[in-house]
Amino acid sequence: MSLLKRIWAWIDDRTGASETLGPMMTHPVPRKSTWAYVFGSATLFAFIIQVASGVVLAMAYVPSAGQAYESLQYITHQAFLGSFLRALHYFGASAMVVLIGCHTIRVFLYASYKYPREVSWISGVVLLGLTMGMGFTGQLLRWDQNGVWSVIVCAEMMGRIPFIGEHVAHFVMAGETIGGATLSRFFSFHVFAIPALIFGFIGVHVWLVLRNGISEPPEKGRPVDPKTYRRQYQDLIHRDGVPFWPDAAWRDALFGVAMVSVVAVLAVAFGPPELTNPPDPSLINADPRPDWYLLWYFALLALLPHGTEDYFLIWGPAIAGLWLLLVPFIRPYGERHPARRPWSVAIVMVVVIMIGVLGVEGDRSPWSPDFDAQPLPASLVGQTDGPIARGAQVWHDKGCEYCHDISGHGGHRGPELTWIGDKLSEDELTLRIINGGYNMPAFAGNISHDQLTDLVEFLASRKHAYHARPKEQTP
Repeated sequence: MSLLKRIWAWIDDRTGASETLGPMMTHPVPRKSTWAYVFGSATLFAFIIQVASGVVLAMAYVPSAGQAYESLQYITHQAFLGSFLRALHYFGASAMVVLIGCHTIRVFLYASYKYPREVSWISGVVLLGLTMGMGFTGQLLRWDQNGVWSVIVCAEMMGRIPFIGEHVAHFVMAGETIGGATLSRFFSFHVFAIPALIFGFIGVHVWLVLRNGISEPPEKGRPVDPKTYRRQYQDLIHRDGVPFWPDAAWRDALFGVAMVSVVAVLAVAFGPPELTNPPDPSLINADPRPDWYLLWYFALLALLPHGTEDYFLIWGPAIAGLWLLLVPFIRPYGERHPARRPWSVAIVMVVVIMIGVLGVEGDRSPWSPDFDAQPLPASLVGQTDGPIARGAQVWHDKGCEYCHDISGHGGHRGPELTWIGDKLSEDELTLRIINGGYNMPAFAGNISHDQLTDLVEFLASRKHAYHARPKEQTP
């Protein structure tokens, strides 16, 4: 121990570390700061995991269109601890998103954004946005079919912004089409730009905490008055404050170590996310979807009524982001206890339930084509020969089953057609197939006359009366 003390004394004498770190570690905090306050520091722990694992992964990753996919395959299947590091990076990102979400909810419910901590809230909102940006840019770096198509969809969405949409989409794609320049741009954002911004805003965030102090747990009947709050807070700290280290920091350290342990166990138990096929933008039978923490937004866009997508894409994120930034200025004073602010509790409940429900729906994604759908069984078709049987084969050959369900077989993107013969005549079926419809391609020029006749015959046979006949009477 004496040797360690001498080493520290030498370093401290040359650097003045204790003069800088000492006030930070011993700054007083309210004694009643509980476990609810650990999520901010735990998010920092998760970010450190991301930086450390990301640096090691970057040593083997090749950010070029021709080698990125192969380099990830090498990391996953051949490099020493490569699979574990990829999984650690993936679950670390998930932990960071969950923890910063919990921290934001705690700050909002406790109204810790009120005077004098408005700027702390704003820097936290920026960090929340940067965290989501890290997650999205990291998905493309896998450079597989899912990642590439996710960016293509994102660019298409950005292109709908009035006036500047084309320029924004061009910036996202780093050109007219996705390619090596796109990967290089996302790599620079994911590895350099966004982490640098996160480091900077973490510094601002921590400095503001040191300057204004950690908000005390709210109490009923103790509203915030900007004229007297600072004096009341200083009196509280003088009367009932404790040094951050070790009286309060032990909870942060214990929770942080537990979080890192859980992330490591998940990485060992489940491994990294599997890569899909190599990227090929010419293949349209892709089902791109973001990582789980963005599935709710993916589902929300998919479920919007037709014709409202452009308005939501433009105004939805803008209004949500502006509202978050303006929260501390809407009411920087008044009660902080959640029991006296039922609207804040209601907002949190609605947002959490919405994200949870939409996340589950996004994972199911019934609006996406089911490219794994199997041909209809003969027992369901009703015949093994003749036009109806041939029409069922056309149904499979043309991929109709990807989007339409018949008696539980097929996708759900389009209407269910189990009993379509009871609803549409043969002429109506013919027109619909030839001309297409909303989200349905027109098959004129892509289907022969005989195929069309057989397909219509098959669909027209989808009637209750027809399938209610005894099998021996089936023609």
